[in-house]
Amino acid sequence: MDYLQGLNPSQRAAVEQTEGPVMIVAGAGSGKTRVITYRVAHLIHKKVDPFNILVLTFTNKAAKEMRERIMHVVGPEAKNIWMGTFHSVFAKILRVEAHFIGYPNNFTIYDTDDSKSLLRAILKEMQLDDKLYNANFVYNRISSAKNNLVSPAEYASNQQIQADDISSGRGQLGQIYQTYAQRCYKAGAMDFDDLLYKTNVLLKDYPEVLYKYQNKFKYLMVDEYQDTNFSQYLIVKKLAAINENICVVGDDAQSIYAFRGANIQNILNFEKDYPDLQVFKLEQNYRSTQNIVNAANSIIANNKNQLQKNVFSENQVGEKIKVMRAFSDNEEGKIVAEAIAQERSVHGLRYRDFAILYRTNAQSRAMEEALRKTNVPYKIYGGTSFYQRKEIKDLLAYFRLTFNPNDEEALKRVINYPRRGIGDTSVERIIIAADQHQTTLWEVVTNASKYLDGRSAGAVSVFGTMMQSFQVEAKNHSAYDTALQIARHSGLLKELYDDKSIEGLSRYENIQELMNGIKEFSEREDIEEKGLDVFMQDVALLTNDDNDKDPNADTVSLMTIHSSKGLEFPQVFIVGLEENLFPSQLSLNSRTDLEEERRLFYVAVTRAMDKLSLSYATSRYRWGTLNNCEPSRFLDELDPSYLHLDFKPRPVLGASNDFESERSAWQQKDVFTAPKPKVAPKTTAILPKAHVPTAGFVPSDTSNLQVGMEVEHERFGFGKVITLEGNKPDIKAIIFFKELGQKQLLLKFAKLRIVES
Repeated sequence: MDYLQGLNPSQRAAVEQTEGPVMIVAGAGSGKTRVITYRVAHLIHKKVDPFNILVLTFTNKAAKEMRERIMHVVGPEAKNIWMGTFHSVFAKILRVEAHFIGYPNNFTIYDTDDSKSLLRAILKEMQLDDKLYNANFVYNRISSAKNNLVSPAEYASNQQIQADDISSGRGQLGQIYQTYAQRCYKAGAMDFDDLLYKTNVLLKDYPEVLYKYQNKFKYLMVDEYQDTNFSQYLIVKKLAAINENICVVGDDAQSIYAFRGANIQNILNFEKDYPDLQVFKLEQNYRSTQNIVNAANSIIANNKNQLQKNVFSENQVGEKIKVMRAFSDNEEGKIVAEAIAQERSVHGLRYRDFAILYRTNAQSRAMEEALRKTNVPYKIYGGTSFYQRKEIKDLLAYFRLTFNPNDEEALKRVINYPRRGIGDTSVERIIIAADQHQTTLWEVVTNASKYLDGRSAGAVSVFGTMMQSFQVEAKNHSAYDTALQIARHSGLLKELYDDKSIEGLSRYENIQELMNGIKEFSEREDIEEKGLDVFMQDVALLTNDDNDKDPNADTVSLMTIHSSKGLEFPQVFIVGLEENLFPSQLSLNSRTDLEEERRLFYVAVTRAMDKLSLSYATSRYRWGTLNNCEPSRFLDELDPSYLHLDFKPRPVLGASNDFESERSAWQQKDVFTAPKPKVAPKTTAILPKAHVPTAGFVPSDTSNLQVGMEVEHERFGFGKVITLEGNKPDIKAIIFFKELGQKQLLLKFAKLRIVES
């Protein structure tokens, strides 16, 4: 058992405790992946059958890395472990058991775009206002319901849900959910949320299925347990109920996905489900310098809702964290770009040793412009995924329709692309005919002369015959040969080849790259089933974190902090550390939201290995208006002994210009006199005195607020409403305040008092 020799005492104890419920609290950079992989290897070493081990992760990348590490220790037996993302593992189970819940085993998996396309069609059919019933909003509402295991019937019968929908002017949401679920079922399709929702239904309503998998999975391990939602929590709890050999691994301090439905209480309250739980804490950080680790600890200590641990580092002390201040977001970009160029030159670093992290995607603009001007190569992570590009989705839709002819979204996407004389009117006739005869779109397409008349019947019939030929092709040929035939004979390949523009060439090359991927898949020796349908399932289950990225590309990495989780870089720049930006303005109304923002900052800080730099701007454009900004409260929460303020001290009334007076003034949220930029709007050096609210200040009901009304804000003072934008409950108001100028506020959070005239 040589693999145990390289573990520290805490890691080894966690690996060797294989029986009963276990929670491994893994601090940032503490060797979590090593512990999980060695623990699985140790189970196999103890003669546990790999077929009886289930390991659940959140990305395919993590699962692949773990499997490779386990294989290195125990050999080919690692291939037999049930390991993958929640969605991929339970999609695999549903393929086998789908008949219990009335689905075909070859059901289609709708991605987000497919689901939203179907919702838009339903909204159009119901003649609903697509601004009030925005497809994104409706999709998220349904997704939230499924993740909380609320069925369409329960949604419609829940008085509180109905009251909320009616008060927001969206009383038809329940009917939309019902119709959406029926259409998915009719099309033999499940969306991403269904893969978990339907698994819960399967385990709840069919005891024989639950019993089968409870006995199959004698040992369960769950990575990143702090990111699980209610649906995932219930599945894991049910599967572990008999043997209770469950091990969850995670870090509550890195729980940052509440907006996706993640529930931090799952890890905080894990002991309540398993009173005989054994807890192991991995507290030694192997990634970062002592200064960075200690600074991170000083941040997260401000959170009340957490599991206590003492993360430490035995690495070198390292440089202090640099804090940089800029006059504007553009100057901030310039400062960061110049710092990267200088660090690279002085220390001989590569561009890929640097990462720039920001709270929102919109912040990348200033960074990109500055990097381009400084000739620093960069890559934005989290942009459009390869498999989300239109030309790729078009060809994949052909593949999907080949294997599941009842897939309505795929059919509607490709029936007239490339153009073949089947316009929107013809498609509407197909839909109407299917509804009138209570049948599928595919039935109408393949028997067009029976249901349609005129010229459209001929074109539709030709399309149906072509698709049937693809189905025959798929049964007799490899994934690659089938895919190439479909690409050629559908006309898609020629359509892209004939477009000689730069964009057209790029799209054609993307199709070529997809074919390369299918060819590689067809020649893999580690899998038995190599059909195009198996390739399609792998594609459908790719997560955004699994986008192909060249790890050897020498570019600076730009990404949101959410995208950076699980990554590490020698040098990290966290930009935009200003109030209302980071922490986000929307997080300032509850402790729960603010603590999640603080955990997000903690995650950002702990991405840095050797050096960390923080920056903020004293002014930033928002919605075309230049706003004064104040430094983030998170900067205040950092222990000053780990910081170096990398800017000249600015004059502060009544204080000398030394380091401590600068820090003191900064903590008091003074706005210092900025160095005069070459071109910059005029700004005041000192903020006006804080507003004193009117005696007995009580926020008004702003549901009927109108342009021109006078209002009072507790902090900003008196102002006048300039514009109102958006729909309830997300109406934004631009208000001109007498002392501070123009500000944009979200009404549901603004707490305004309407001043009676």
